[in-house]
Amino acid sequence: MSCGNFHTVIFCPFLEQQTPKGEIRISMDNMSGGKSALGLDVNVASLLAYIPFCLVGLIVSIIILVTDKTNKVARFHAFQSILIHAVFVVLYIVVMVVAGMGAAMNSTMLGLLTMLLYVGWIVGLLGLCIFAMVKAYGGNIFKYPVIGDMADKWSN
Repeated sequence: MSCGNFHTVIFCPFLEQQTPKGEIRISMDNMSGGKSALGLDVNVASLLAYIPFCLVGLIVSIIILVTDKTNKVARFHAFQSILIHAVFVVLYIVVMVVAGMGAAMNSTMLGLLTMLLYVGWIVGLLGLCIFAMVKAYGGNIFKYPVIGDMADKWSN
């Protein structure tokens, strides 16, 4: 594969040639700063912490927190993932209480409100997790407004 004009490329992962003099070659071998305790690159472990399906993210986050005591990036993403999931569990309980009230009162309006809240809950959870997965894989520490500071403080 070719990355185009080699003299304008700083790093091309497909070419094993030397760069011309004066250019900086960025090493992608260990871009994430090391391995996690799981044996994965830190950015991959951080990405896996946010998977919202079948409690995979929570399980990976707990494993990271228990096994990895030194890697701040992986621990930060694990704590932030746990806090995101905790917020959405609380929101899910609120939505189900509203659904129960609507069913008890036989109210169509509360039923529609519950449906909208539930769709918003799903879209919000998926949106936050996908955004966090992209940022974590990129090696960034992106803090959500309230829980990000808590995760940062706890990850030290």
